[in-house]
Amino acid sequence: MKVALRRGSLWPAIRTRTAAALESGALVPIGGELDEIEERGIRFQVRLATALERKRAVQATRAPDFDPFLPVDPALFVADVSEDYVCVLNKFPALRHHALLTTREFEEQETPLRARDFEVLWLCLAERDALAFYNSSAKAGGSERHRHLQLVPPLVAGAATVPIDTALEAARFDGPVGSAPGLPFLHAFARLRDLSELPCERAAQALASLYREMARAFGCERPGRPYNLLLTREWMLFVPRARERFEGISINALGFAGALLVRDRDALARLRTAGPLAALRQVGVSG
Repeated sequence: MKVALRRGSLWPAIRTRTAAALESGALVPIGGELDEIEERGIRFQVRLATALERKRAVQATRAPDFDPFLPVDPALFVADVSEDYVCVLNKFPALRHHALLTTREFEEQETPLRARDFEVLWLCLAERDALAFYNSSAKAGGSERHRHLQLVPPLVAGAATVPIDTALEAARFDGPVGSAPGLPFLHAFARLRDLSELPCERAAQALASLYREMARAFGCERPGRPYNLLLTREWMLFVPRARERFEGISINALGFAGALLVRDRDALARLRTAGPLAALRQVGVSG
């Protein structure tokens, strides 16, 4: 992979572009008031999507073959990352400084990830601690067909990166891949601390190998079998999916990190009554 990204430049560029896009109106944040639901020691973040209807109104006017990433919107462009990928802002972010890594040419979101995809992710994670994630299809919470990986800053302060870190600390292993006993849905988990000293290309090959092992374990190596993938500097989490929604609430990979989005207070009440883990179990595959 020919690297176009200058070391140390990504997050300053994301912050600068975010400020400009907010001022110009090119960015339409949909996240609003933040609430918390604590369950089994996990402090789930739940945001009210106060502007979700604005996103739906914009999407309703698009042509069936519309590609939001081609051509690249200059108001949302952040940086060239590699020969294959550019970084742009998520036009409808629920979280501040939510960036997307999109392929320069159209590629189907459902096609399996390759080493070059992980090389781009690892290159960006080397810039700072963050959460990278991937929604393989609409059933996994994905909203666009054009291949895109996603990147957000840490969701919590301190040593952890995301709320679900609390549960992952108790993971048990049989070889390099294990699982966390407190999570009531099928998943595969791997720690990545040994990769930090490797060159980016070798780390990406190791990540791709782990990913293929996880996908095969759940029959998700073939296109059309939905799943979410989450990645930090410290770990990788793979979650097979059964459906997109829990009682009308759409859940993507961020839900399995411990961050959920609801459209109104009725949905928040339903989620609080059922519990976030029950919601994740229903959209995932019961363990």
